[in-house]
Parts: sequence; structure tokens; C-alpha cells
Amino acid sequence: MALAFYLSFTRWDGLGDPQPVGLDNWRKLLDDPRLTQSLRLTVLLTFASWAFQTVVALLLGVWAAGRQRNRAVLSAIFFVPFLLSSTAIAVLFYALLDPNFGIIQRDVLGSSSGAFLAIVFVGGWQFIPFHTLIYQGGARQIPQVLYQAAAIDGAGRYRQFFSITLPQLRHTITTSTVLIVVGSLTYFETVLILTKGGPGTDTAILPYLMYEAGFKSYDFGYASAIASFLVLAATGLSLLLVRMTGFGTMRSTREGM
Repeated sequence: MALAFYLSFTRWDGLGDPQPVGLDNWRKLLDDPRLTQSLRLTVLLTFASWAFQTVVALLLGVWAAGRQRNRAVLSAIFFVPFLLSSTAIAVLFYALLDPNFGIIQRDVLGSSSGAFLAIVFVGGWQFIPFHTLIYQGGARQIPQVLYQAAAIDGAGRYRQFFSITLPQLRHTITTSTVLIVVGSLTYFETVLILTKGGPGTDTAILPYLMYEAGFKSYDFGYASAIASFLVLAATGLSLLLVRMTGFGTMRSTREGM
């Protein structure tokens, strides 16, 4: 990270010695017309990934924390996608989404919305198991006496979920959210293999813009400026989430235990 930050103030094509250029790369970044689109796509991808992964992982995690029949076996099966590499998963789905030989006989990756939703789905398919495990652990820490008292008061399963489970998992949700946000800001393999930033530049998020600058244009100084910007953005968002949710001053949610 320190080296990348240093390179962001230089001009370097990967050969020879980096030449200091001051703030030129940062000015270029702010003036780059592609930055606005890439930043918008990155924010949209982050929000869509968070919404998709949080809802599914939360429901699966709460379910997996129970004592249903075959729960352990199914939980193990659900966790398998997380054990695979992002590259292998992207190659797999690229084949599955092939308009000629895939399971869907239409060019999903050829449309802007289809390509974007494919990236969101593939990323979720891989990382939802991890967040499910986080929610499973959090749900198991909720005191059962709370549910017993609610049942005595006549609260049904849905009322218990919204009045007990969700409030008790608020810090777990914050933890998962921070991981999803930081992870979404660094999506790369999936975009490179599935869409290559296309169609056109409709999925050219910031990490892909960094790749193009460094490994297509051989402008590693500018690529390092984009990388440093991503680090600063991810750190800032993480600190903001922690401050807004009160996670940094959290207390045990097991009141009375």
C-alpha cells in the first residue's frame, strides 16, 4: 500500500525508474471523464451487492442457527461456493451464461442491465455463504429466554424475528455490511472474466479502470492513484459505518444474562 501510494506521485511504465510528477496523476484522476461513470457504477454495485447478500445471508443464517432436520448437512453444502476461487467461479458462470452453449439461450452479458445483475449475482453466490456463517453465529448468541418470553406474550414467529432477532443482530449486521462494502469496492476478477468492463464501459468499475490504466496503458503511476483512491474510499466508508451504527462503542446484547 505504501509503495502504491508512492507510485501515485510518479510516472512509471513498469520499466526503468519512476519519475516524480507531483500531483499530476491525482489531477488526471479528478479530470478523467471515466471516473464519474466508474464511481457511479462502483457505488451502485456496492449497494446492490449489500442488499442482495444481506437479505439472503441473514435469512439463511437465522435458519441455520436452528435445529431443523438436516440443517448441518445443508449448511455445509451452502458453504461450498465460498471455498472456490473468484476466478474459477467467474469462468464457470461465463460458460453457463454463454448465449450459444449456456443454460440461458440469450445474451445476458450483452446487455447493460444483464451484465450488471450477473456480476451482482455471481458475487453474491460466492460470498453469501460466508456472511451466512456470520449471521448463524450471531443468531446462536441470542438468549432463548427472549423468545420464550415473547411466545408467552403471544408473539408469533414473524413478530419475534422483527422485534427480537433483528435488533439483537444489529452489530452482526454492521460487521457483515463493512465486509460487503469493502469487498464490493475491490471486485475485479468477476468483472474481468464475465464482462471485461462491457458492454462498452457499462460495467467498468474503479478496480477495472485501475487494471486498464496499469496493464493496458502501462501507466502504473495513474493506476496507483486509482488504487490509493480506492483504499481511502473503503477506509472512509468503513469508519463512517462504524460511527453511524455505534459499533465502536457496542455493548453486549445479552441484557440480563
